[in-house]
Amino acid sequence: MIIEIGIVAGEIWHYLDQHGEVNFTDLAKGIDRSSDYILMSLGWLAREGHIILVKVDNDYRISLRKDV
Repeated sequence: MIIEIGIVAGEIWHYLDQHGEVNFTDLAKGIDRSSDYILMSLGWLAREGHIILVKVDNDYRISLRKDV
């Protein structure tokens, strides 16, 4: 499972690098993975300081942290 989470984290990183800031819904559609893996991978990336998550209404805006 940890390997799959890492793979999805990489896909998220590449997606954000190509698309800039996106909301969770668009990210989930864009990488076509289960929301469970996306959420676990986002947690990993956030814990490592690679992404910024901002709650906006009922969704989240996600972007890469460029100063890392």
